Amino acid sequence: MKIQILAMTAAATVAATAGASDKIVIDGSTTVGPIAKAFAEYYMAANPDVNITVSESGSGNGAKSMVNGTCDVAIMSRPMKETEFKAAADKGIQPVAHVVSLDGLPILVHPSNPVQELTVEQVRKIYLGEISNWKEVGGPDKAIVTISRDTNSGTYETFAKLVMNKEKIGGKCEYVGSNGAIRQRVQSTPAAIGYAGLGFVDKTVKALKINGIYPSAETVQTGEYPVARPLFMYTDGYPKLGTPLYQFITIHLTEDGQEMVEEIGFVPVTAY
Repeated sequence: MKIQILAMTAAATVAATAGASDKIVIDGSTTVGPIAKAFAEYYMAANPDVNITVSESGSGNGAKSMVNGTCDVAIMSRPMKETEFKAAADKGIQPVAHVVSLDGLPILVHPSNPVQELTVEQVRKIYLGEISNWKEVGGPDKAIVTISRDTNSGTYETFAKLVMNKEKIGGKCEYVGSNGAIRQRVQSTPAAIGYAGLGFVDKTVKALKINGIYPSAETVQTGEYPVARPLFMYTDGYPKLGTPLYQFITIHLTEDGQEMVEEIGFVPVTAY
């Protein structure tokens, strides 16, 4: 696996300046988690004296961890809210956003579902409960099973803003705790519909065209795909140059970092 190869060669490309007591604690989004874990593996291969832990408790909990001073990096799949900034500022913490990747939110269905595309409006009506059977959008005569991320998720917040236009999801929707859980629910339920990060699309689920645009790295990068977002890592202030935290938080700007982001399935913010 390319990420493992990158980790093995990282010692040649990242300066090992850390001391024995250095550690970096990361908490937050399950979407950004795979990127943080890949970067952590890469960095620790070059700096074995640095211990990096990554917890995936959701974007909202990542922000809370930063406010409470229990993490060094809050990983989030949505921007930090004004209330979260204020809570941080009240404790003398100054969150600084680092955009580490771009991402789309593909709308996922079971591979056996003949529906190939929907509009944003149709997806909204499905989640409102106004469209409740696949035959209403060209599919089989089956009741639609809607799956969503839990409301503490940054992925949920993005979907609520870009698709639901802040309207409340219908009462029959099922809520799950991670992007992986949505994929698992959709792949095992022929009548299901869900949404997850671009990196969670594989052969076990089918991503639909939305407004005629297929979700891909290219359509997310150009802004054509209508349900897309930046992914963030937040630190308390800008890290001091040369520190392990600075080296970690800037991995996404390197060629190796770009390759890791692409291999996981997301869209890098740099191009080499």
